[in-house]
Amino acid sequence: MDSIEIIWVDEENEGERLDVFIAESIPNLSRSGVQNLIQAGKVTVDGKVKKASYKVKEGEKITVALPPPQKIEVQPQNIPLEIIYQDSDLAVINKPKNMVVHPAPGNPDHTLVNALLYHIKDLSGINGELRPGIVHRLDKDTSGVMVVAKNDRAHRILAQQIKEHTINREYTALVHGVIKENLGTIDAPIGRSKTDRKKMAVVPDGKPAISHYRVLERFANYTLVRVKLLTGRTHQIRVHFAYIKHPVVGDPLYGPAKKHLGLDSQALHASLLGFIHPSTGEYMEFTSELPEYFKQVLESLRRK
Repeated sequence: MDSIEIIWVDEENEGERLDVFIAESIPNLSRSGVQNLIQAGKVTVDGKVKKASYKVKEGEKITVALPPPQKIEVQPQNIPLEIIYQDSDLAVINKPKNMVVHPAPGNPDHTLVNALLYHIKDLSGINGELRPGIVHRLDKDTSGVMVVAKNDRAHRILAQQIKEHTINREYTALVHGVIKENLGTIDAPIGRSKTDRKKMAVVPDGKPAISHYRVLERFANYTLVRVKLLTGRTHQIRVHFAYIKHPVVGDPLYGPAKKHLGLDSQALHASLLGFIHPSTGEYMEFTSELPEYFKQVLESLRRK
C-alpha cells in the first residue's frame, strides 16, 4: 500500500519545476524517481496531475503517493576489507573510498555491511538486519578508520560514548583557499537545509556542532587541515568548512560545481579513532594513513 506525502509550496519555492521541488523536499527520493512517479500518476497538484516541468505556485498542495520500500536481502559478499584490529567485542576497519556503509534503496549490495558479513563471524544486531554491527557511519566517499560492534553489549557501550562525545575522532581534509590561522574552532548548529532537503546546513534551530581544526600545510590555493570533531552531525566537516567559505575540495554537494585537482568526490579521510574498550575499560587508538589518491594530490600541489 502506498504511503502519502503532502508538501505545501511556500513563497521561496514558487516557480520551481515540480520534479525538482519534490526531489528537494523528500529525502532519499531522486529526481528521476520523482519523474517516474509523475508519469505513473502518483503525483497531484491541488488534486490534478501535472507534468514534471510544471512550475509550482505558492500555496499549492502537492500530494505524492510513495510505493512501499522494497525489502532488501542482505547477503555476505567476498569484498576485500582491511581489518586493522579485531577481538571478541569489536573490529576496527579501514573503509575505502567509494563504499556505502549499509544497504539502502539504490545501493542494495556491495556495501561495507555485505563485506562485514563475509569476513566477520559475529556482529551486533541492535541496528537490525540492514546495519549489523554499525555503530557510526562514514559517507560513501570518505575513507578511513571505523569501529564495528560484534555483540549488543559492546554496541551499546560504544554508542553511548558517541552520544556523550567521548570518542576521539580526527579527520584530514584538503579545503579550498588559504586559511590564515593555524588553529580554529567552528561552532555552528547543523540541521536540514531549508532550501534543499538533501543537504544539511548551518541553521539557527539546528543541533549543536563543534569542529576544532589545525592547519597542517598551506598551498597556493588550498589548505590541508586536521579536524577534531566534538560532535558528530551528518556531513559536519563538509558543512562547517563550506560555511566558513573553505569547502572541502572535490565535495560534489557543498563545494564548487567545477571539478578541482581531478577529484570527483571530497578529499576527506578519517585518520584517527580513539575510544574506551567496552570490556577492558582501556583507551584504544587507531590510525589510518592517507589513501594513495590523496597522497598523489598533495604531491602534485607540492610540486607547483
